[in-house]
Amino acid sequence: MNHYLIKNNITYYNFQKSLDLITKNGKALYGPHFKLYEEDIPIINKLFAYFIYDPEECKRQSMDLRKGILMLGPVGCGKTALMKLMPSILPKSRHYPLKACRDISFEFQKDGYDTIHRYSKRSFTTSPGQRIPKTLCLDDLGAESNIKHFGSECNVLAEIILSRYDLFISDRLITHATTNLNAQDIEKLYGKRVRSRLREMMNVIIFPEQSPDKRR
Repeated sequence: MNHYLIKNNITYYNFQKSLDLITKNGKALYGPHFKLYEEDIPIINKLFAYFIYDPEECKRQSMDLRKGILMLGPVGCGKTALMKLMPSILPKSRHYPLKACRDISFEFQKDGYDTIHRYSKRSFTTSPGQRIPKTLCLDDLGAESNIKHFGSECNVLAEIILSRYDLFISDRLITHATTNLNAQDIEKLYGKRVRSRLREMMNVIIFPEQSPDKRR
């Protein structure tokens, strides 16, 4: 039986069957050791409510469906894995890519400021009469370094976030992100303005500091 049922053009998801599918896909992606941890179920429940567009549960969880997701937590707690696996329960039209922030910084070194436009102004699919925003997940925010392009140094991710914020306001462009940084670290690395914008454009989900490294 599928993890969802469509009735009267409304999709109804089965939480347990969706968890089973995520676990199955996780094992295929990360190996047979992959599993979902009981202590992470409250976080998974928040993500599930958000991604299946459950307005009542999101309201109960203080989640805003108009915003993206910012996942904070220690190294190895499962942030990237969950953000990579959640789309597997959704229609392909609602999938989104994860882009490692380190890779973006290397692209800037090669391509310069065009990289910033690639992940902001050009984050749209165009069709006759439509300009559809493309969701992106910035993975491991803070792991990149400021790299120079022909001697010009730029805080690339800060510029991308600020540009995507403007498009969030004007076009409802959704951005997700994962990071090991806390709020103070984000402000120190990217500035108060970026910290404020992230809070405005994303729902913040925080893993406990004591969350174990699940890669071990």
